[in-house]
Amino acid sequence: MLSFIYTDVLPDVHEITGSASASSFTNMIQHLLAAADLYDLARLKILCEVLLCEKLDVDNVATTLALAEQHQFFQLKTFCLKFVASPANLGAVMKSEGFKHLKQSCPTLLSELLNAVAAADKSSTSGQSNKKRSASSVLGCDTTNMRQVRRRT
Repeated sequence: MLSFIYTDVLPDVHEITGSASASSFTNMIQHLLAAADLYDLARLKILCEVLLCEKLDVDNVATTLALAEQHQFFQLKTFCLKFVASPANLGAVMKSEGFKHLKQSCPTLLSELLNAVAAADKSSTSGQSNKKRSASSVLGCDTTNMRQVRRRT
């Protein structure tokens, strides 16, 4: 976080963690997002949310959803709920360790998740297209060259 504050460039998370694994990357970005929220670093929060949306998978979506709920990141939460509600993802997510954590830490999210699953089921049976949108379009920001983007004053 300090690196971002001083340079206005998102640090290389793989270099910091010393690992190239996707799970350690996601874990670091989740912690960075929580710290950015604590210190109200709006731009860092947006960058972290976009990265989390782009790296979302069945192994990390439940913990990301819990984080979004706890810190009131509504766009990230919506993105996660739509991801989980997909019939292709739901079963695998429910078997994950993260889902066990989600049930314990945010039990009220389960009813929202059921609503999202029902809405996804309704839209797929009514013939509506489930056009996939990028994380940057959902969050409304430009993520091209994210590491090189500097704040203009």
